[in-house]
Amino acid sequence: MQTTTEEESIDLRRLLAIAWDRKKVTGGIIAGCTILAIIVAFLLPKQYESTTLVQTRGVSAAMSGGAAAALAALGGGASDPTMGYIELMKSRYVLEPIIDDMPWWDENDKGELEKPKVEDFAKKYLTIENTKKTNLITVKAKGYTPEEAQYISQSVVDNFLTLQTSMNNETQSLLLKFLNERIDAAREEAEEARTKFAEFQKEHKVYSPTDQAKAIVSQTEAWDKAIGNMDVQQQAAQAQLAAVQAQIGDQESRSDAYQINDNENVQKLRSSIVGKQVELVGLRQKYTDNHPSVIAAERELEKLQQSLKQEVDAIVGSHTATMNPMHAKLVEQQVEGEVGIETAKASRAALEKRKEEKEKELGDFPQDAMDYANLQNEATMKQGVYTNLVQQSEAARIKQAMESMDVQVVDPADLPHEDKPAAPKKKLIAAVGMAIGCLIAFGYSLVLYKRETN
Repeated sequence: MQTTTEEESIDLRRLLAIAWDRKKVTGGIIAGCTILAIIVAFLLPKQYESTTLVQTRGVSAAMSGGAAAALAALGGGASDPTMGYIELMKSRYVLEPIIDDMPWWDENDKGELEKPKVEDFAKKYLTIENTKKTNLITVKAKGYTPEEAQYISQSVVDNFLTLQTSMNNETQSLLLKFLNERIDAAREEAEEARTKFAEFQKEHKVYSPTDQAKAIVSQTEAWDKAIGNMDVQQQAAQAQLAAVQAQIGDQESRSDAYQINDNENVQKLRSSIVGKQVELVGLRQKYTDNHPSVIAAERELEKLQQSLKQEVDAIVGSHTATMNPMHAKLVEQQVEGEVGIETAKASRAALEKRKEEKEKELGDFPQDAMDYANLQNEATMKQGVYTNLVQQSEAARIKQAMESMDVQVVDPADLPHEDKPAAPKKKLIAAVGMAIGCLIAFGYSLVLYKRETN
């Protein structure tokens, strides 16, 4: 072993000696490659880099309606909104105006400007990254002049903000439109119920409830209120669904296309939600809203509703993984709306059934007292539906105003210094050229060494 090591050491010394003896040649190779690399570095066109830093509302926050509707959870419903925003920044809506406005594309054989495709442009001139998994996004753009680099970086962000605002406003405007239609209908129903109740009072000359009527109202009020809440949920879900369908324009993307209603887990969760709704009404008849039993039941109901949403999203996501990103989220929202409507309908039917059972138990009360209580409860319930829908509409307006702030510019696009281009990196290219020259010189010396030893 010692002899082998000694022989290798001697061979290495001999190899270095050969290289030194031919130092003019080996040095010339290294110098030539280095000079060639330097020449190439100076011949390559300069490129400048401009950076814009933006901040989203937060990685954990749900993507806003318009952006989500535009982007739609990217790739089968990307769970990280920040990554969704990054994909939107590479969309045709954002990049095509920039490409059309750039004057420096190469000419083809016919002397016409050859504009790159959006995908190629994004790869060559843009680097959009999520900084260390935070809610910050850096948009780095390359250009052949400092002004071009700054223009591209700033335009990407500006066009994206325009897209986001447009889609948010469109989504919320459609939602408000359908909500307002239901508000008008709910107002008429509330007025009709009040009129019936007033006519009953006038006809029977009853303007204050008797003790019997009060007892009936107290027994059935909770059921009527819960039924009214189900009406609100159903109408709000229908408004959201109509808004999404107006954008998606695809009637084949319904829940039955994904066999949602036939899914065993969805059926179990929906049945559990209906049962919990009925249980909660029963508890509210006995206790106040601050009672631990009521609070615990409300939390369990929220968990079940969240589990149902996650189950639906998982099913839809498995079918939309290859779908257009801007279309995928719309499909997800559409199916969620349809499932929400069906769940509200099932809950309402179960609540009505229990209310009828309760009214049968109150069969010994006089009919006038029963009619009085039913009309009063109906008027209260219809007014509650109308009030809640108005509140939903106001919340949608507030959301529309806030969603334009989903993404904010932290640092605007900087103007690179003309004497400090980002590329070509002359020192790096020269170093690479020198390294290549060393490898070639080593190979040349090795060939000479083998000839000598043979």
